[in-house]
Amino acid sequence: MGNILSREKVLRRRGIENVFSMLLGKTSTAGGIILILVTIFALISANSQFFSSIPGIWDLKADFAIGNFKLEMTLLHWVNDALMAIFFFVVGLEIKREMVVGELSTLKKATLPIFAAIGGMLTPALIFNFFNAGTVSQNGWGIPMATDIAFSLGVIALLGRSVPMSLKIFLTALAIVDDIGAIIVLAVFYPSHELHPEFLAYSIAIVALLVTFNRMNLHNAALYLIPGLFLWYFVYQSGVHATISGVILAMCIPSKSPINEVRFYVRSKYYLEKFKQASNNEVSILANRKQLNIIHNLHNHLRQMNPLINRLEHTINPYITFSIMPIFALANAGVVLAGNPIGDGLSPLSAGIFFGLLFGKPIGITLFTFIACKLKIAEIPSDIKWKQIFSVGIIAGIGFTMSIFIDSLAFSNEAIIDEGKMAIIITSAVAAVAGLISLRLSLGKPAKKIKYKKLSELRNK
Repeated sequence: MGNILSREKVLRRRGIENVFSMLLGKTSTAGGIILILVTIFALISANSQFFSSIPGIWDLKADFAIGNFKLEMTLLHWVNDALMAIFFFVVGLEIKREMVVGELSTLKKATLPIFAAIGGMLTPALIFNFFNAGTVSQNGWGIPMATDIAFSLGVIALLGRSVPMSLKIFLTALAIVDDIGAIIVLAVFYPSHELHPEFLAYSIAIVALLVTFNRMNLHNAALYLIPGLFLWYFVYQSGVHATISGVILAMCIPSKSPINEVRFYVRSKYYLEKFKQASNNEVSILANRKQLNIIHNLHNHLRQMNPLINRLEHTINPYITFSIMPIFALANAGVVLAGNPIGDGLSPLSAGIFFGLLFGKPIGITLFTFIACKLKIAEIPSDIKWKQIFSVGIIAGIGFTMSIFIDSLAFSNEAIIDEGKMAIIITSAVAAVAGLISLRLSLGKPAKKIKYKKLSELRNK
């Protein structure tokens, strides 16, 4: 009896969790709205006497020690090196899913977003270099290359069903390829400190173990997450930025189901037959202990069928959207606004970021998409217009999260970092508004809803 009651509690708890996650993820704009509000608060706290103590919190020491082992880090480092590794882990899961079964799973599907993303990365980098070559800020060329996938999809979602599904898929695939490019840029061009080969060797050993677990198709999350902690530490000590460990770990997560299709069907049919036999014509199935037990077994069977990659992404993604990203914005978006941000004119750094994101993105994406179509190695969907691709390119100019992250790695001077953050925030806001207006205009007038007369009105006639 106690066993049945405990299972009933588990089912109720899972039901509450599912409802909670549905409420949180009701719209794709929810995370973006929270991120905007947190960014505004971060700016206010950095420029207000009332909240003057908040920005200094991130410089507090938060060392981790066990015996002789000690990891010395500030709160800001924990956010940028540890929490962002979890963010990159989810990004890696999304990339792998798209490569296995999504828009990057075949060369034909992947060609268009790959070309578009390459144009959307190279052109902004070239524009930034045009303004900053030979200056103290020339190392920031990677800043305007990035696209914030959450913000971009949130903006396009504001137009609802009027946006063609193929256009949403194009932006999603483009942003994912863009993330791949940003990860490569981070790993190669923005190391956190001097490289240490011995820690790289330890990292490779951990990856070999994870790949072995993947080959064996083991779906116990602990077998990957526990070695993943060691992988994060070794990558952090190696000199490569620690967040890359999240992507590497994600690529080792199994994407195949541990149960084959035939076995799943036979077992599910068996449980359903048992459920029917145990009914006894009762109205409330929860009053029948046998049926409750069968439901519990069927739930576990369905859970086993779901690959680990899906389970982890579904579980962690709400925490990324509603916890980690707002914390990152709170820790990094607080910029002191000293006087006129433009001053006597845009500095090379601000100009490179502004023109790179706002103009480089749409020009590069549209141009390289056009080249791919002219070379007949890709084609745009029939329901997408070229002006809509350009509009999506403007929206892709929202660099926020990734751009701020790269900005903090590219420079060591706090004044330059803050100037870069301010330029990113302003440009991302302009890109969001301009892209939204441009896309709305490119979609034309929405179709009028057909009004159907009531049956009573027809009868009166």
